[in-house]
Amino acid sequence: MESRYLRKFLGQCLSQALADVAKFKPVDPIEYLAFWIYKYKKNLATQQLRRMELAQLQQEQEAARMEQEMLKQLKEEELFFQQQQLELEMQEKERKKLEELEEQELAAELDVIKRFSLEEQEKDAISKTLAEISDRYGAPNLSRVDEVDESNVLEGALDFEREDI
Repeated sequence: MESRYLRKFLGQCLSQALADVAKFKPVDPIEYLAFWIYKYKKNLATQQLRRMELAQLQQEQEAARMEQEMLKQLKEEELFFQQQQLELEMQEKERKKLEELEEQELAAELDVIKRFSLEEQEKDAISKTLAEISDRYGAPNLSRVDEVDESNVLEGALDFEREDI
């Protein structure tokens, strides 16, 4: 049971330390072995710290990469929205221009209709009698005046003057 414990926790460390003791043959092998094991433990802690820092660095790099992708995507979306906004503004301008043109056409048509109706009213007013135009009951019909042949009247007046002379 003790050998399993030693193999599990000290197996590799102890075998490497004893190999170094046999290789270098220090003056005090026990002290050398003790320092070697302390150094081994310090190296393991440093390696573990480096692994943790490397893992943290990789996570930070991944987060930075994701952030860059998000920023890129946001910029693309912003550009897309700006393009849509420009298109909407252009469509709105075109719609307003069309509305203005339609309003101008309607105004022109109304002017033509008004002119036509005024002309019709003038024609109707000319053909109507004063009684038809007037709101008063019994107004005389003055628009129809019979013309008298004035040449005969003048001859008669001249004859009358001659008789008096």
